[in-house]
Amino acid sequence: MTESSLVETARRWVVETYPYNRDHLVCALAWLDRLAPGSHEAVRLATLTHDMERAFPGPDSPEMQSLNDPVYIRLHSERSAKIVGTWLREHGASEALARHVETLILAHETGGWLEADMVQAADSLSFFDTNVELFLGFVRAGRFTAADVRWKFEHSYQRIRVPQAKELALPRFEEAGARLARLELGLPRASARRPRAR
Repeated sequence: MTESSLVETARRWVVETYPYNRDHLVCALAWLDRLAPGSHEAVRLATLTHDMERAFPGPDSPEMQSLNDPVYIRLHSERSAKIVGTWLREHGASEALARHVETLILAHETGGWLEADMVQAADSLSFFDTNVELFLGFVRAGRFTAADVRWKFEHSYQRIRVPQAKELALPRFEEAGARLARLELGLPRASARRPRAR
């Protein structure tokens, strides 16, 4: 497939600017290509950049109170949409394209229509491919409890609305749960207490 120059430029932006979790975003785009090859440029851009606000910490960065924090999810989506929309306009995107991408990023956690559901599904599949170890590390470090992370794994799987994606995610979800269960067996009793999220 021939990639648009804007998607290629966005990929470089992601890779160069977001080393902490760029693999998740690049992997999400690969999943979109598997689920819906030939997707509209806006869907590709939104999938590739949906978490980019985290690459630009600042005084307006949302603070996560827990893994199940709807206020954080909303603010994270809004801030990512704003940052990506600004970047797109600065790189020659039409106003219509920039707004389309912003709308999809605003919905990347919740979905709600086919294009948004595709972005969300690609996000979840990539989460299981790239971020399970990160979240197990949060349990080991005491940042979140095993119950918190179990909720995150279940939520990331259950929210998928695209049937093909849900089928592909199931073995990944089950393996993540099995790894968490093995980790729990080795945790000291005190780790069952829930620490305050940072």
